[in-house]
Amino acid sequence: MNSDNPTCCYHEDEGFSCHETAEPSGLCYWHDPRIIKNKPDDKARLEAFARSGGMLRGISLKRANLTGVDLVKHHAKTGFDMSHAELYRANLQGAHMFNVNLEQASLMKADLRDANMHCANLTNTNLLGVKWKGAKIENIYTGTKIKQERMARKADRLGEIEIALDYYQQSEEIYRDLRKAADREGLFAMAGHFMRNELIMRRHQMPKWSSKRMISKSIDLLCGYGEAPLRVIGFSMALIAICAMCFFFTGLSYGEQIHQFNFDNSISQNIKLLLNCIYYSVVTFTTLGYGDFTPIGYSKLVAAIEAFTGSFTIALFVVVFVKKMNR
Repeated sequence: MNSDNPTCCYHEDEGFSCHETAEPSGLCYWHDPRIIKNKPDDKARLEAFARSGGMLRGISLKRANLTGVDLVKHHAKTGFDMSHAELYRANLQGAHMFNVNLEQASLMKADLRDANMHCANLTNTNLLGVKWKGAKIENIYTGTKIKQERMARKADRLGEIEIALDYYQQSEEIYRDLRKAADREGLFAMAGHFMRNELIMRRHQMPKWSSKRMISKSIDLLCGYGEAPLRVIGFSMALIAICAMCFFFTGLSYGEQIHQFNFDNSISQNIKLLLNCIYYSVVTFTTLGYGDFTPIGYSKLVAAIEAFTGSFTIALFVVVFVKKMNR
């Protein structure tokens, strides 16, 4: 290293280092958080820096004015790597950031209105307060959980309730903003995904054993807050199977004969009985009521519960399915 031209001291544990000329702070112009990049030529300089192979990981663009900046890596399968970058309150209106990697970066309160964020990697990125209006967000990837949700769940496990609640509130806000942005872009499947996560975050802010939280959890398990029609089908099949087993042991009447499990029956007789119970369970669930089999004893209670639940579940499935198809 030449003492007259020291290099930037920015270094990551993963082995990434910056080799640009350092400022008096020891960091280069782009990695120095004390330098606000809002000079008239900073946008052009950043574009040139990126295209010349400069290290974009961890750069500090806090409060930078980069309206319309072009950070698209043209004619390449992967975009620029801006992992760990600091973009707090950066003005990125109309920016072109297709396929950019912003993993573990901070976009807190950044202005991304009308920006092109197609295929951006936003895994573990701070998205609190981002302005998304008009942003193109098709195929963005936020990971299975956003940053605040991960932190909320970790705090929850450690028993730090107040911290967890704060992060759950932040997560709800982020998912709500993403849901609205997806709705505006006509990305209704994505909007549905974010809506469900928004409601899950809201549920975690409720008292742990409250009736509201338990009802909310039940709705999520049953239909994913209206976004998972397959869950309704799964619940229906499980209910039919459980009720069929109840009929198998409590008995059904067919004409003058009682059909009920008995150890004295042969295996084939019990299998035939089980199949009849499944048939009767399906008929009861769908409220068809052919009348060939009739419940006896405790079977009457099981049949009543299944018929009521079945009619409700079928109606729920229609609503959820139509909602999903309309999206």
